[in-house]
Amino acid sequence: MNNDPFEEYIKQSEPSAQDKGYAWHTAIGLQAVDGLKPSQYLIETAIKNIEGDISIDEAQTLLDSYYEENPKHSSSDRTEEADKVSVRIAKILSEKAFSFTPNEYISIHRKLFTGIYSHAGKIRDYNITKKEWVLDGATVLYGSASELDATLDYDFQQEKNFSYKNLSMDEIIHHLAVFISRLWQIHIFGEGNTRTTAVFFIKYLRMLGFDATNDIFAKNAWYFRNAMVRANYNDLKNGIHETTEYLELFLRNLLLDEKHELHNREMHISGKLVQSANSNISKCQNGTLKFTIDELSIIKILLSDSKVTQKKIAELTGLSERTVKRKTVEMQQKGFIIRENGKRNGKWIVLIDAEEI
Repeated sequence: MNNDPFEEYIKQSEPSAQDKGYAWHTAIGLQAVDGLKPSQYLIETAIKNIEGDISIDEAQTLLDSYYEENPKHSSSDRTEEADKVSVRIAKILSEKAFSFTPNEYISIHRKLFTGIYSHAGKIRDYNITKKEWVLDGATVLYGSASELDATLDYDFQQEKNFSYKNLSMDEIIHHLAVFISRLWQIHIFGEGNTRTTAVFFIKYLRMLGFDATNDIFAKNAWYFRNAMVRANYNDLKNGIHETTEYLELFLRNLLLDEKHELHNREMHISGKLVQSANSNISKCQNGTLKFTIDELSIIKILLSDSKVTQKKIAELTGLSERTVKRKTVEMQQKGFIIRENGKRNGKWIVLIDAEEI
């Protein structure tokens, strides 16, 4: 998120405002795993809560009333979902209560998605596949529908029986990466697995004594999901094996406040995006990435609206629509952006971190 409205609360405010600022910052940031963007109304409501003008329950009531009175805002861009799930995540992260059980995990899904998904809080009874950009269109092998209950119980029992005593921090982080990636791989819900898993994991980390209140989840939600994808994918004939290395970098930044650069393109199984980026992107003297002016303009537009059309980009930049089409193809080849989900329901994903622009 650019011009982050919550940064001042996280870094400079009193503890209570910091905690609420972190909860909202994370809640809104996590919507990015499904390409969702909250409304300005939600952000304004969140700030009122952070500053103590309204409670989190009042914020939720205001939001519900807003969409009842303004049904035109409940459009196909899923803004209502982003707003309602954000306030629910913020509420859960603000609560101290937590139990490390499968029921708690399922309950979080129910709390987040009631009224949004018909299957909220229900374990799926069908098998699923998902085409993953990071796997070049391949899918992770998710849990079998007939075994979900048993698999979930097994993973929780294994973790309950595990002892962290006398482990180094490297060993702890590796184990946590394995645990959370396996929990996510089960994918017990039809939709909303990543957001549910992230919220549950943050609560579990707190139970283990970690603070986990920086902005890593908020700014790198899509990286977090892709890292779990890579932790659960094998294609041994092509030399690709499951690895938690990317998830461990994420956790080191989250738990140890390290500063590893987290780039989605580095996880792509082809390796072509990294090679392309290294060969096509040169550095200016000030260390920033050297784009053409037109490329930089397009990237900034895509960051503000992931579903913008090429026609609209042309209008905003003054370029011809043909030129925009050519440049977006070139930018995909360079590893700057990708197009996901096709022409009609597609969205743009920027692979360049905001700090590099």
